[in-house]
Formats: sequence, C-alpha cells, structure tokens
Amino acid sequence: MGEVLDAAAVRRWCRLAAEALGRTRSEIDALNVFPVPDGDTGTNLHLTVIAAADALDELPGGAGPAETWRALAQGALLGARGNSGVILSQVLRGLADVLGPLEAPPDGAAFAGALRHASGLARGAVEHPVEGTILSVVAEAAASCA
Repeated sequence: MGEVLDAAAVRRWCRLAAEALGRTRSEIDALNVFPVPDGDTGTNLHLTVIAAADALDELPGGAGPAETWRALAQGALLGARGNSGVILSQVLRGLADVLGPLEAPPDGAAFAGALRHASGLARGAVEHPVEGTILSVVAEAAASCA
C-alpha cells in the first residue's frame, strides 16, 4: 500500500522534488528547445520548487492539508521563474484547489479530479498552448488517473 498524501507527505514530496530538480536541471536545460531554446527550463523549475519548499518551511509543524497545499501553491506562484515556473505554479494551484479542502487524504478519484483541474489551469495560463509540451503531460496524467 502506498503512502497517504497528507500534509507531511506534501512537504516531503516538495523537498524531494527540489533535490531531484537540482540534480537534473542541467539535463533538463539541455532539452529545452520550445517555445524558445533558451536552455533554462530545468533551472526555472528548480527555483520555482525551491520557493514552494521555502514557503512550506515557514508553516508551523502541525499545519493541516489546506494550509499546506495553499502555502505550496502560493510559494510556487510568488517564486515562479519563466514560463515553465508559471505553468508549474498553476499545476500546484490546481492540486491545492481540489485537494486542500478535503477532510481526509485523497483517493484516486479525488487525485484524478485534481489533476484535471490543474491541467485546465495550466493550459489557461498559456496564451497559445501547444501540444507536445508539459501541458500535454499534465493532461495525459489526468486522463490516466481516471
């Protein structure tokens, strides 16, 4: 059985994501060719997740899911770097909108709904969405969870 997605798990995930992006940002930067081949997507994602993790670090230890998800999303938005950071912040906001208010840890159906909402917000944050980007990945993740 998997881990419960509670406030503590959200904090752990965010720190682990920041560490993983720190290790792989150069590799992701090298893959960055669309929409502008500026080679900064990995760095921008890393900095955005660090901002989210820092916001979580400022919460009291006993913060509940709603407060934790809200801080994660707000930290990501305020610290978003580049288009990829803004898109990621909207994905996290979508998850926070749906998962934060839940009384109990989410089940698969709730998580699928959260991903669908996140996908819509992320797509709405881009003036001219294009398939084959992170937007497609989030949409496919949502479809796969259903």
